[in-house]
Amino acid sequence: MAFTNEQLERYSRNIILKEVSSKGQKKLNDAKVLIIGAGGLGAPAAMYLAAAGVGTIGLCDADAVDLSNLQRQIIHTTEDVGKPKVQSALETIKALNPDVEVETLQGLVVADNILSLVEQYDFIIDGTDNFPAKFLINDGCVIAKKPFSHAGIIRFQGQLTTYLPDQGPCYRCIFVQPPPPDAVPTCRQAGVIGSLQAMEAIKFIVGIGTLLNGSLLTYDALKMDFRKIKVHRRPDCAVCGPNPSITAPVDYQTASCDLKT
Repeated sequence: MAFTNEQLERYSRNIILKEVSSKGQKKLNDAKVLIIGAGGLGAPAAMYLAAAGVGTIGLCDADAVDLSNLQRQIIHTTEDVGKPKVQSALETIKALNPDVEVETLQGLVVADNILSLVEQYDFIIDGTDNFPAKFLINDGCVIAKKPFSHAGIIRFQGQLTTYLPDQGPCYRCIFVQPPPPDAVPTCRQAGVIGSLQAMEAIKFIVGIGTLLNGSLLTYDALKMDFRKIKVHRRPDCAVCGPNPSITAPVDYQTASCDLKT
């Protein structure tokens, strides 16, 4: 399908990039990205992907907008307080770019629905803030052979990696298993690096650049310091290793896996 004049103008700054061009923009328009968690990480990721012209964005979150969310969750406004986050995010995305189709799920992502969710999309963004959800997303994407971007943030520190099926380590290769409940504070206390997750999704869709597959990118906002650390597949990984013991998604403390970001 040819671009309309309005689309050519809207996406002109993408199209003039030789790495993207009209061919790459068409790939973006045809792509489907799922964002699990419409909070600190998912909010900027969703806005950048919508602005770039990703044709379909899925949003999953069980929470409603709270006033305390607004200092970092930029997809929501004061008028959205009390509104389901997925509805608030949908309205912002449609106002930003009416071309984008938005699919929403206001509810929990659990072992029973993770596979049916991720199989509908080309790329998954983990925007959650708790370990049970992150391990569930990892296991679901590995089992379904879906690429995804993980990000985590604690106060002023962040980390980011990308998983490509059968091509590098998964989240469980790096962190092995969830820590005890409440062992680590969540990103309610932190800044965000969701825009970097959006960039990983765009590079994957268009087929440009070098993804963070096999690398963990760390960020210290106070020092304004980025470091890239090589990571490797664990031969005994329980989900992506040659003899996996996890062959179906498992809920870890389901009550905590509510995507409150």
